[in-house]
Amino acid sequence: MNSIFKRRSIRKYEEKSVENEKIHLLLKAAMSAPTARNQREWEFVVVTDPEILRELSQASPYAKPTAAAPLAIVPLANTERMNGTAYLEQDLGAAVENILIEAEELGLGAVWMGIMPREERMARVSEMLKLPEHVVPFAIVAVGYPAEVREAGERYEEERVHYNGY
Repeated sequence: MNSIFKRRSIRKYEEKSVENEKIHLLLKAAMSAPTARNQREWEFVVVTDPEILRELSQASPYAKPTAAAPLAIVPLANTERMNGTAYLEQDLGAAVENILIEAEELGLGAVWMGIMPREERMARVSEMLKLPEHVVPFAIVAVGYPAEVREAGERYEEERVHYNGY
């Protein structure tokens, strides 16, 4: 579980491709996340094309790291696979967290950049990736070999913990 405690958002990457085996493990980790009613509504677009990465970096003011990343994973929700969308963001959030933890485990760095629920960002990414209407983008996760070191400090704060009520 050290990967949970060591993981930090990495926004700068070496000019080195991420191996297909590692991409597969990142996706396998994502698909191991729990979902409400076991809907497993997720799908993923794996982006390695530098031009598409540059386009995605314009999807939001915070997506800039995507331009320099060798890889981006765009988690999607296929609404046709769902009984209801009430827990879509929780389901996809768990999948993204698994990607981030697995990236750390594999010696990679990653950063989660939100797209949902901002309609203009969702529309932009949908257009860029030519998504059908029933498939909606959730986030962009830029991934690569870290070109920066971010030390993991202690984040646990006892004063934020309450037992049996506030």
